Amino acid sequence: MLCLLNCWIAEADDWAQFRGPNASGVSAGTDPLPTEFSLESKLLWKAELGDGIGSAVIVDGLVFNTAMSGETALAIFCHDGKTGKQLWKTEVPTGELPRITPPNSHASSTPVADGTNVYMYFSTIGLIAFDAKTGNEAWRHELPQPAFLMDWGSGSSPILYDGMVIFARDDDLNSYMVAVDAITGKEIWKTPRPDMLAGYAIPVMCTAGGRTDLVVAGSGKLKGYDPKTGKEIWTCNTLLRTVMTSPVVADDHIYVAVQSYGDNTRTLKYALLQWLDTNQDGKLARDEMPEEFYERFDKSDKNKDKMIDELEIETAFQHEDNLVGGGNTIQAVKGGGKGDVTKTHLAWNIDNKSPSNLSSPLVFNDRVHVVKSGGISSCFDAKTGDEIWGRTRLRNFGDYYASPIAADGKIYIAGRNGFVVVIDDADELKILAKNDVGEEILATPSIADGRIYVRGRESIFCFSNEAK
Repeated sequence: MLCLLNCWIAEADDWAQFRGPNASGVSAGTDPLPTEFSLESKLLWKAELGDGIGSAVIVDGLVFNTAMSGETALAIFCHDGKTGKQLWKTEVPTGELPRITPPNSHASSTPVADGTNVYMYFSTIGLIAFDAKTGNEAWRHELPQPAFLMDWGSGSSPILYDGMVIFARDDDLNSYMVAVDAITGKEIWKTPRPDMLAGYAIPVMCTAGGRTDLVVAGSGKLKGYDPKTGKEIWTCNTLLRTVMTSPVVADDHIYVAVQSYGDNTRTLKYALLQWLDTNQDGKLARDEMPEEFYERFDKSDKNKDKMIDELEIETAFQHEDNLVGGGNTIQAVKGGGKGDVTKTHLAWNIDNKSPSNLSSPLVFNDRVHVVKSGGISSCFDAKTGDEIWGRTRLRNFGDYYASPIAADGKIYIAGRNGFVVVIDDADELKILAKNDVGEEILATPSIADGRIYVRGRESIFCFSNEAK
């Protein structure tokens, strides 16, 4: 049941990848969802999984999750969506694990499923496919292990499109995008992205002017590719240095909300000196680098004094043609362009302090919603970028890693502290409920078949009006 047009699956109410249909965060289903829920109310079932922050995906009534199973094993689970019965569990050895910065988890990637297989990514392995009914491994496609200057760790997720598993892997050493055959796992195309730094944006599909493009956000640039070949078609050079949030598509426009460390004149060197220069002498020594960057260090040390000074650092780890800085931006880009579309297809762009560096935007009923740490919500007109409401507290203070999702006229916003705030789909901020699931939440919740699936740090919770 592979999709023929877009990266979502044919079943109308499936939630087959990160943030559901085309990573939009908007459910296609029409079943009523609970507004108020807790461990004592509307909880249909709960299952213990283990450490992980990837979201649940649901196809044909089956729920798939990943978690770490011990120190060097990854587990993938399949549960019945209605009863919570575990149908199968498959464990995969991971080998020695790389460094990682909390609160990230090695089980950070969200799978994607199509009714035949479930596909996932793991940093030390690459892409793996499992039979959706049995859990048996169908194939694996090995990929180079990513490298992160600041030890952020992996967090990207694959998508499905036209019989291909597509995966964007932006890191600090060897960024690329790859497409493999969903049936065999064999490579169809691979496109280098040498001007990109580490990022976590999920690819999305945008149809405009009769053409469907594969769109990926990265350091300084939003790019459109031919999904059949991986060839770059257009670039809009309006983004910031570090892109951890994913774009969303509504009609023929792509919406991006990004917060990146520093201001728009602050290039990477200042951040590196602050984070890696342990003795604060204004230079980077070789032993202050992660070992996998030694070769890059040696090439950048032009005068061979075993130090990278303030001049050499300019292009040591950032592409010389993409020395972009930080800041805040919310913008809309019209799809369907060719070449450099920076001046022709940027519909609107606002320098606004509302975006998060982690939580992706939601576009729902012509409104763009963003939420950031501190439990601050903002809303903008999708057509004009005009502010509908400014930074307003959700009455749930704390960090926000999960992205907002929407269905049934409501918007669900999960905080790291385990509370899910529900707001009304309206032109003013109206909080309908604040629901405690009793466990840390970093993963974006999922919606399918009239059920809300909340992936906690260790468990999966299913809330539904079906529960007694």
